[in-house]
Amino acid sequence: MRRRSLLIAVPAGLVTLAACGDEDSGSSNTGDSATPEASATSAAPAPKIVDGPLPAITAGTKFGEKPTVAKGSGEPSKDLAVKTVVAGGGKAVAENDFVSADYLGQVWQSAKVFDNSYDRKTPLIIQLSQGSIIDGWRYALTGKKTGSRVQFSVPPTWGYGEQGNEQAGIKGDDTLVFVVDVQDTFNAKSSAKGKKVPQDDAALPEVGTNTDGKAPSIEVPKADAPKKLVAEYVLEGDGAEVGAQDTVLVQYKGVVWDGGKEFDSTYGRKQLTSFSLQQVVKGWAQGLTGKKVGSRVLIVIPPDLGYGDNPPQGSGIEKDSTLVFSVDILAKM
Repeated sequence: MRRRSLLIAVPAGLVTLAACGDEDSGSSNTGDSATPEASATSAAPAPKIVDGPLPAITAGTKFGEKPTVAKGSGEPSKDLAVKTVVAGGGKAVAENDFVSADYLGQVWQSAKVFDNSYDRKTPLIIQLSQGSIIDGWRYALTGKKTGSRVQFSVPPTWGYGEQGNEQAGIKGDDTLVFVVDVQDTFNAKSSAKGKKVPQDDAALPEVGTNTDGKAPSIEVPKADAPKKLVAEYVLEGDGAEVGAQDTVLVQYKGVVWDGGKEFDSTYGRKQLTSFSLQQVVKGWAQGLTGKKVGSRVLIVIPPDLGYGDNPPQGSGIEKDSTLVFSVDILAKM
């Protein structure tokens, strides 16, 4: 069964095939599971957050271990019960951040596990924004620090509502229990953190190596643009390699080779973007495939691998332009 969309928000950018990225970039094939995606119900008022009750974690008690959680005892709280089981010392999570987390979810009344990421050995990366994820996650995780294990119970009001989630076997009156290990968090101030790689070729653009979340400089040489695709590390990370079918979370900046004028940037929008490498121009797909998460990559895209003679309207890109990008690969989704 195909997992339902995570509904990750993708701001309009110019790297997608259609030039405006609103594609279903968060969906992936992971078998019979249900992620904490947003339901179709209207937004509920903010919940009252209380300490409990919460069922005991009986095994897998350490951060990063798959937990075993007891069946709920008695009636669950009508409020959002939240407990920090392991306190991390990393970055604080803010609303609208993209969070990387391992998690297990089960039904309070039956202790039936309806989903967990530990067995998939791949953390979930999802945006803590209204409409992207159930409200219980947004309210429970905002303010928590990376490296923390958080347990919380979610009544239907801040979960899947009265309609429940048929795919997961969740009824409309079920309270849900989650254990979440917060691995990392990403926002508009995030940057690649890899090692600097010498930029010795004077015929190629030079990209800034700052890691303060600000847009890096791109200095285009006064020379003819290369005829073939260029994809070189500026900062080389140590994460997993990006595959040709992966979805990535990135910061990027794009300029035109002739004149160096900027035409698109996540930094200017102050919002990260995510997309599948199967839904972008060929130069992006080929340039990022095989590169490591945590890296900053210089990509120079000739017209035949970019927009050719059909650039997006209003983009400021002329026909047959060579494009230059700095791309920070923050995560695979």
